[in-house]
Amino acid sequence: MRLGPKLLGVAAVATLALTACADAPSEEKDGGGDYAAGGVTLDAKPDKIVSLSATATEMLFAIDAGDQVEAVDSTSNYPKDAPKTDLDAFNPNVESIAGYEPDLVVVSHDQEGIRDKLKEAKIPTYYAPAAASLDDSYEQIEDLGALTGHRKDAKKLTGDIESEIDTMVEQLPSREDKPTVYYELDDDHYTLTSDTFAGSLLKKAGLVNIADGVEGAEETGGYPKLTGEFILSENPDFVFATGGQTVKDVTGRQGWDSLEAVKKKQVYSLDADVSSRWGPRVVDLMRDITDAVAKSK
Repeated sequence: MRLGPKLLGVAAVATLALTACADAPSEEKDGGGDYAAGGVTLDAKPDKIVSLSATATEMLFAIDAGDQVEAVDSTSNYPKDAPKTDLDAFNPNVESIAGYEPDLVVVSHDQEGIRDKLKEAKIPTYYAPAAASLDDSYEQIEDLGALTGHRKDAKKLTGDIESEIDTMVEQLPSREDKPTVYYELDDDHYTLTSDTFAGSLLKKAGLVNIADGVEGAEETGGYPKLTGEFILSENPDFVFATGGQTVKDVTGRQGWDSLEAVKKKQVYSLDADVSSRWGPRVVDLMRDITDAVAKSK
């Protein structure tokens, strides 16, 4: 059957409309109409997010969900335009949080039983604990992407991070003997093992962690305290200080001038914020580590 001119016009308009709907960017296309991840399901795209995690704040802004963030806690100092408040992530108050009328709260700690309290207040809460691996970080980024309607942005971000880190590792010189490393969290010699997030980066960079296998490391969740004597006896090739200690602070300690790391000038002070978070700036941390390894003696 042949269509007359009038019916042909109607059909053409309908086809154009369907094509436009298919091609137009929308929340439905990105979020699939389903804002759910990590055990949280939202009825609609959240536009009053409260972040009680400095890392989650960085993730949210990196996936282009920053304009949906209503308030962030006092430790969320990056990016600078994040709506920083005096909310305390380590001593959270449910009434203060609820005052922002959030449709999603993101936490990395369960201090004061805040997750149960937020649940009682019927406030949707996504839990993003400290990552133990890059895969954990990627999962949290993509969960936040799903919850905020930015799935594509989140997927692109994790892909970019993975690609950049893989490239850094591939460009490292091959070595028969792997250098050893001591990663200092503070001047009391607390450190971490390869079973932690930053520890996994050291391993990926081809470094052998002197804290791996020390007595009590597993019981501390991979964050043992070492003694100065043990560090000196292990004589690491690299020292990375992350708790605000300067290179001079480390190299000036009594007896530490005997360390290979000091002799070879392979002691580095890393940014305390970047090195303690597991968000998008992990690329910066990995670059600091791989740059040090690449130019080592």
